[in-house]
Order: sequence, then structure tokens, then C-alpha cells
Amino acid sequence: MATIEVQPRPTPEERADTPVEIQVDDHLTVFSAAIEDWVTPRPSWEFTLHEGHDFGRPNNVEGRLLFVAAEQTSSVGFRLDQIDLVEELMDTLMVRFEEKDGIAKVVWATTNGLDIELFHIVADI
Repeated sequence: MATIEVQPRPTPEERADTPVEIQVDDHLTVFSAAIEDWVTPRPSWEFTLHEGHDFGRPNNVEGRLLFVAAEQTSSVGFRLDQIDLVEELMDTLMVRFEEKDGIAKVVWATTNGLDIELFHIVADI
């Protein structure tokens, strides 16, 4: 298992604002790095990682992908362990979640914002 550094979960009790290290499966570090690599050169985009609600457990990481342009803001939150695939297609980032029996949920991040598809047919190529 690898570890990644995330922001602590905001809780009612006093906690330091220092980053927290969470153990995660190796492939989750690859997914988070791929999203971060896509977001970094795009000033309208932000990707943050936060501690999830299952304190002290591995893979307890939540991600938030945020798009801001003028007065419009879009975001999607998810647990890293929900991700099946992260792929960059031209200038678009595709994040696929929870594929089962050829059907998945997909987030498309583009230069103009987010598209969320809750019933995506996965093609076998």
C-alpha cells in the first residue's frame, strides 16, 4: 500500500489544519496523480483530496474536482476507491466510476466545464 497526503476532514471538534497521511491501494495513487496532472495546467480547474468519514481506515480518501469560470461553478465529489479508470482523451479528462455489467457512471472534464453521465455504456474495443 502507498500513502498520500490529504486535507483533514472538517469536524466539529478542534483539529489541526495539517495534512493527514492515508494508506491507499497503489492504483488509487495513479488515478489521483492522473487527475492532478490534467488539472495543473488549467487555471479554471482545481482538484483536492480530503480525508473521508471512515477515520483510521485505508482508502479513506475523498476527491473534489472543481471548475470555476466567471460566475459559474461546478464540482463533483467522490471517493477515490469508486474510480475504475482515469483517461485523458485529447483535451478532455474522463473519470469512470463503478462499472458493472458494462454500465458505469462517467465524469467528463472539458475546457468548458463538467458533464456527468450516470448511465454510460462501456464499449469493449
